[in-house]
Parts: sequence; C-alpha cells; structure tokens
Amino acid sequence: MFKMTLDHIAVLGETLAEAVRHVEKALGQPMEPGGVHPRFGTHNQLIGLNPELYIEAIAIDPSAPDLPDARWFGLDTFQGPPRLDKWICAVDDMAAALEALPMAGRPVELSRGTLSWTMAVPEDGLLPYDGLFPALIQWHTPVPPGKSLAADDNTLTGLVVSHPLADALQALLAPHLDAPLVRFQAGAPGLTATIHQCHTEKTLQ
Repeated sequence: MFKMTLDHIAVLGETLAEAVRHVEKALGQPMEPGGVHPRFGTHNQLIGLNPELYIEAIAIDPSAPDLPDARWFGLDTFQGPPRLDKWICAVDDMAAALEALPMAGRPVELSRGTLSWTMAVPEDGLLPYDGLFPALIQWHTPVPPGKSLAADDNTLTGLVVSHPLADALQALLAPHLDAPLVRFQAGAPGLTATIHQCHTEKTLQ
C-alpha cells in the first residue's frame, strides 16, 4: 500500500508573468525564481507555504522548442485568466501508485538543478476529472522545495476540490490519500486554497 500526501498546488497562466501576478496579488508577497523544464517546455516560480508545502506558478516557456508530445498539467490547451488549477500529491512508491491509479499517467524522470523526481503524466497531458485528479510526484532528492523554500507567515489551512463527481473522486483516492487539509465538495470544477497570514485569511482560486 502506498501513501499520497499533499506536496504543492499550482497556478497556471497563459504566460508565467500572469500566473505570478495572480499569486502575488492574492498573497501580497513576491514569488521566488524557479527554473525551466526542458522536457515539457515550461518554466515556473515558487513561494513556500507551511506546513512544508509550496505554490508553483507555471506556464509554457515561449523560448522552448516544439515538443514531440503533450505538456504536463494540460498546458497545451490552457486558456483564460490565470487560476489555481492543479494539486500535486507526493507518493512514496510511484510504481505502486500507477498500478492502483493508472489514469494518473506514465512515469517520467525529471531533474532541475539539484532536484530530481518522477512525475506521472498522462499521454495527452490531461488529468482526469477535468484536471482535478491530483498529479503524482515522487521526489528523489532529500530536500524538495516544500522543505527548502521560506514560508514566512503563509500557512495553508484548507484546499477545497470542487467537482460534480467529487464523491467519486474522493472515494477513488481515499484508500491512499493522507491529506487532512484537503476537502471535496460537489460543484463546478475548481480549486480553492485558504491561506492564513498573520490574523488574515487569504483565498487563492
């Protein structure tokens, strides 16, 4: 039996600048530089969250060459204003996770700087449940971003996963998911994160 824990949440944008502005406007704080992902033609910026979590702003890198297959996170078809669009769960055994949840995708080995990880990515880049099935990651580095990024006073206090089939998604993940901050509710597809900052509750959608 493998375990899934919340690793980070991702804001997508048609450009990275738009995604970063969306996060910085919600939190009132600047994001930190990230890097590029040549395998999927994307780039990102990051900001830490307590407890050992983080927010990723990510978009297609316009300087990247054409790719032979689909980008992760459904970025090839992403349109509209920037928004909180993905939640990513860490697994301790990717092979077991994909045996139990094959819809998560195929394992792809990745690295950036001192970081290395395996990511589950569907062939078409599109995660099930309108993209609200969690992306799965297995870190191979002892200090992933959730542990290295300064979180300051940003604490995630809740993440709501909304979908018309929320009950089915919750039931599918329940045997493996260990994420007390995550709640499922029936409704239009979307994510809402509540972040506590020094006596103030901020919302990121």
